[in-house]
Amino acid sequence: MQSFKAYRIHNDDGSIRAQFETIGIDDLTEGDVVIRSAYSDVNYKDALAATGKGKILRRYPLVGGVDVSGYVEQSQSDRFKPGDAVAVCGCELSEIRDGGYAEYVRVPADCVVRIPDTLTVFDAMAIGTAGFTAALAVQRMEENGQSPELGPVVVTGATGGVGSIAIDILAGAGYEVVAYTGKKSAEEYLKSLGASRLLLRADTDLGKRPLEKAEWGGAIDNLGGEVLTWLTRTVRPFGNIASIGLAASHELHTTVMPFILRGVSLLGINSVLCSPAVRQSVWARLGNDLKPRHLDRVVTRTVAFEELPKVFDEHIDGTVTGRTVVTIGGD
Repeated sequence: MQSFKAYRIHNDDGSIRAQFETIGIDDLTEGDVVIRSAYSDVNYKDALAATGKGKILRRYPLVGGVDVSGYVEQSQSDRFKPGDAVAVCGCELSEIRDGGYAEYVRVPADCVVRIPDTLTVFDAMAIGTAGFTAALAVQRMEENGQSPELGPVVVTGATGGVGSIAIDILAGAGYEVVAYTGKKSAEEYLKSLGASRLLLRADTDLGKRPLEKAEWGGAIDNLGGEVLTWLTRTVRPFGNIASIGLAASHELHTTVMPFILRGVSLLGINSVLCSPAVRQSVWARLGNDLKPRHLDRVVTRTVAFEELPKVFDEHIDGTVTGRTVVTIGGD
């Protein structure tokens, strides 16, 4: 462990440069748990950070990668011991802390979650931040009264990582799920995850009135903008909208009427700053009642660590379906 490979991101006077480098443990940001990396993954956020097309990092240089799974190598915390199978998702990795694109990762113990016995280290990265965020959304919605009896839940950005796992989780939990997508070609894929039907973007009238016909029991939204506005106007009384992403727009133009006349709740989902207790509870459910049933279908690509730089542009362009797992050390 004297030296190892890491994919590091630099800022050269405003120009972002990312490359493989050989570094040592002392080059990493502080932490009391050292993890021998088995797998990481690629999220939209990772692609923005590595290409410089989004302002993600708040200090430089940093190792990229918001997620990692692997085995504890060293621990100064009595909560973990060498050999434990663990995962870290979010927790400001690749923002202010060195991230998961390295053969070894050092993080604070509060960021680390022991992987449930029903999941492998590969499964943990098949789920990753995307699946953790989807499960967190479902948990928060249920805590706020969501149930299958309220009606179908629509998932936007359905072919992405969050959308794919959200569909899988919701269908497994007994919800009727409608997949909102621009990709008619993905119908077989989305239905195989549990979507009852597709709602194609080109065929959807988003409307303009403060309240439209109430159709959805709830929603998980990855897009923002006009689609999120439409959801506020079309969710049934006392339904929940989990706002996760802004792939279409960061703006939201609506009125208070859905909230005061229908009791609709708009829930902001932040998977980065969760407390350790929330992280543990969500991962426990991911290994149990919210365990995705079709990770073998959701993971559409596994790439070697050295292939990592080749995959970012496709994630930026939105042409990727499902999840990309990165093999670093493997099992």
